[in-house]
Amino acid sequence: MHRIAVLDDYQGVALASADWSVLDGRAEVVVFRDHLADEDALVARLAPFDVVCVMRERTPLGRSLIERLPNLRMIASTAPRNASIDLDAARERGIDVRHTGYSSNGAIELTWALILGAVRHVAVESNSVRAGGWMLTVGTDLAGSTLGIVGLGRIGVAVARIAQAFGMTTLAWSQNLTAERAAEAGVRFVDKATLFREADIVTIHLVLGDRTRGVVGTQELALMKPDALLVNSSRGPLVDEAALIDALRRGAIGGAALDTYDVEPLPANHPYRSLPNVLATPHIGFVTKDTYAVFYRDTVANIVDYLAAS
Repeated sequence: MHRIAVLDDYQGVALASADWSVLDGRAEVVVFRDHLADEDALVARLAPFDVVCVMRERTPLGRSLIERLPNLRMIASTAPRNASIDLDAARERGIDVRHTGYSSNGAIELTWALILGAVRHVAVESNSVRAGGWMLTVGTDLAGSTLGIVGLGRIGVAVARIAQAFGMTTLAWSQNLTAERAAEAGVRFVDKATLFREADIVTIHLVLGDRTRGVVGTQELALMKPDALLVNSSRGPLVDEAALIDALRRGAIGGAALDTYDVEPLPANHPYRSLPNVLATPHIGFVTKDTYAVFYRDTVANIVDYLAAS
């Protein structure tokens, strides 16, 4: 009987998102809804399991952890890639690492939820109504404003199309972007400094890597308009966190709308939880019923294939 651990099922929906019954009689599936960050605690929890299912990067599986799990034979990860898994360490141990399909719709839509929520102060106004109050803020029109897109890949292009439907001007920059590629999406290619100077809203859509870590830092933030909004629904470390917190505290930019962070879950005393010019959500860009259905359906299929081959 194989033992399968499903990690970080925060909402308690993993077993309802796919048909796990195909594993009946062949494996015991144990779901963990809480998150453990301490490696010793993780080793104690995962030691009995030969299959570990991880949701994106919620629980990193680095070399040290992998080497302390002698029973581990398979890692089932959601999405096509997971930079938080040490693939070399897994390969050296003969551990089978498998991935799933993915839908980017949720991330695109959440980006616009953040933008609209921030420019119209939705959380502030909703909380005011709940507390017995009424209008407190004045919103900003999107029509006629400028959206700067850092990273014009599949998600960035989709975000640009929606911006254009709102009547926004769209600019884009990334290290490998060309004017021709931008023009295909109806976007004006500019250099990095121009994007940060001209944009009323800057939204980031890059893959995290050595070249992109800290791609938005003190220099870029200093170029932004004093009422500009920074949006990050991609990965926290793309932005220099200390620099952003400093800019927000000083009111050097208008605000930030964030779904991703350097450390997740966000520590209880983190400034993002209390700064008045921050709209923060708990990394829910990919958290939709349709995406979870793809993730867990493919996870079950990957486990079935692994068991058949083992």
